[in-house]
Amino acid sequence: MRTAYSVETVRTAERELMARLPEGALMQRAAAGLAAACAEVLGRVAGRVYGSRVVLLVGSGDNGGDALYAGARLARRGAGVTAVLLTPERAHTGGLGALRRAGGSVAAAGAGEGLIERADLVVDGIVGIGGKGGLRAEAVPLAAAARRSRAAVVAVDLPSGVDADTGEVRGEAVRADLTVTFGTHKPGLLIDPAREYAGSVRLVDIGLSLPDDAAELEALQHADVARLLPVPGVESDKYRRGVVGVAAGSARYPGAAVLAVSGALRGGAGAVRYVGPAGDAVIARFPETLVSDLGPKRAGRVQAWVVGPGAGDDAATVAEVLAAQVPVLIDADGLRLADAGAVRARTAPTLMTPHAGEAAALLGVSREEVEGARLASVRELAGRYGAAVLLKGSTTLVAGPGGGPVRVNATGTSWLATAGSGDVLSGLVGSLLAAGLSVVDAGSAGAYVHGLAGRFAAEGAPVGAHDVADAVPGAWRDVRGVG
Repeated sequence: MRTAYSVETVRTAERELMARLPEGALMQRAAAGLAAACAEVLGRVAGRVYGSRVVLLVGSGDNGGDALYAGARLARRGAGVTAVLLTPERAHTGGLGALRRAGGSVAAAGAGEGLIERADLVVDGIVGIGGKGGLRAEAVPLAAAARRSRAAVVAVDLPSGVDADTGEVRGEAVRADLTVTFGTHKPGLLIDPAREYAGSVRLVDIGLSLPDDAAELEALQHADVARLLPVPGVESDKYRRGVVGVAAGSARYPGAAVLAVSGALRGGAGAVRYVGPAGDAVIARFPETLVSDLGPKRAGRVQAWVVGPGAGDDAATVAEVLAAQVPVLIDADGLRLADAGAVRARTAPTLMTPHAGEAAALLGVSREEVEGARLASVRELAGRYGAAVLLKGSTTLVAGPGGGPVRVNATGTSWLATAGSGDVLSGLVGSLLAAGLSVVDAGSAGAYVHGLAGRFAAEGAPVGAHDVADAVPGAWRDVRGVG
């Protein structure tokens, strides 16, 4: 599992480690890892380190020091390294001396744009992980020049101008091709919109000791998800595997019911019960579905419910499902129709699955506010409703009702932004709930498999939601290493 920690936690761990190491040793570890990564990049873009042109954008403090010491290592290997100092009076003295001794040169910020135009590599050491509020005015032209240039851009620890703790970008920021981060991931490297600025991320181990219970984010990997996915035993039957109820669809949106059921059938539960007006469409596509027109209370035994996709204005069905004493996933129209008090009053687990627009409506803010502050938004929703919340997006976030680390998933593809994809996800996650997973585990494992299925289905081309559903078994096998 990949974890990310707050700036405060990282700073504390750094201080504790520095107290046990010789002075400057921690910075040298970071610089060595940064220089190695830069050398690999130069090998790709320039063919070699020797004779390549490297520009360091250097701010004040340790972030600039990391860049300077890494630049010194590259200069000793024959690269032409120039440090552009944004605050010369506060540049890291030791790093600056090391660069000069290695044959590197120094330039003022005014010369930076011309140097960047001719560079093979630009190293962003402007602002460290403590930076807030976007780039300062003097750094903006340099970031813009780096974006226009043919040079590869490597960020030191975090792209300058993004918020390490929240993933927010409040102003201009550097766009990196690669971010080399030290000790641990920072939340901003894993959450949009900041994640888009980070490019690929490489973690350099510098020996930090970080407490497991202090992580801000968790990102599941294949092995983590494989342990969560339900596998039937020799004594299993459909009820032991779990039965998921799907209350979805309407005369206007029968397809939502079909797609939710398609996800549920591929999610590991033993059976799917469908309740709603789209029974004929569901049976025509999936004859194994148990269809009822008697309403949720009289549909038969279920271990979890999915309610809301394509429900139109059927508030009565949503209310009936919320009264059930089993886990409930609320999606789409269900989010609009569900009574907030009824959601908060539930004693069984609840998972809400909004996209940014639906989350904005629930919070009473603009969509732009949610998209710009995704971590804060998902936590606010979970706290306000006393429910787990899965906030959809290019990075999906899953927050539990009681706080703790937020799960982040980035297995998806932009091709998943298609009508009905969320209905498939709801059915898939609902099936995992019925199989016995917790709301956070079901949401994060389901998002992982769904995103992977989207990649497999698309392969770089447009897909429909039904294609994503059909690709779920392949994604499931890939996660479990089967076939």
